[in-house]
Amino acid sequence: MQVGNARYLKPGDLPDAIAVFPLTGALLLPAGQLPLNIFEPRYLAMLDAALTGNRLIGMVQPALGEHEDKGGDPHLAAVGCLGRITSFAETGDGRYIVSLTGVCRFRLLEEKATSDPFRTFRIAPFIADLSAENEEEAVDRAALLTAFKAYLDANKLEADWESVERASNLTLVNSLAMMSPFGPAEKQALLEAPDLKTRAETLIAITEIVLARVFGDSDTVLQ
Repeated sequence: MQVGNARYLKPGDLPDAIAVFPLTGALLLPAGQLPLNIFEPRYLAMLDAALTGNRLIGMVQPALGEHEDKGGDPHLAAVGCLGRITSFAETGDGRYIVSLTGVCRFRLLEEKATSDPFRTFRIAPFIADLSAENEEEAVDRAALLTAFKAYLDANKLEADWESVERASNLTLVNSLAMMSPFGPAEKQALLEAPDLKTRAETLIAITEIVLARVFGDSDTVLQ
């Protein structure tokens, strides 16, 4: 996996622990791009630390229901995604505008006790994500594009089809999953799909459910 100027090829290329940024509804996937507007002081400190270190942070959603522990911090979903800071700008009014590029997913282990204002966890990276290109041939691209087009048509939206046609299956699946207007539960299901083929199938299934719920018979819409 090439991300910015860094290459992540084996477990030793990844950290054992990572600062995490909990954000409801945010989905980062390997090779995907996620823009962020950072303004809370503790997350500004997190970005400062990342920029002086390995430029990696962990994106993770609060657990569904957003229960808090005794310290007032939200319980977190078990799986998140490592992102490398590949673009960074200061706004002049105390905010950072950054872009994260997804490296690989991880499973949260135990939280580390630190003096930092942000939270840090030991993680178990999903090493298979570093070579996800090998999974691209298993994706039913035609079915995915049919569902995507049906969603656009139902909502009277347009797409840059030249860019869509040029995109690899990895880029197509993960980009569509990240830009999808679905809720936190659906976003977490897409994140936790075991492989690219399953993520594409999950995305198609969720799209069909949404179309059926809003517009009636999804089979008619998808034709």
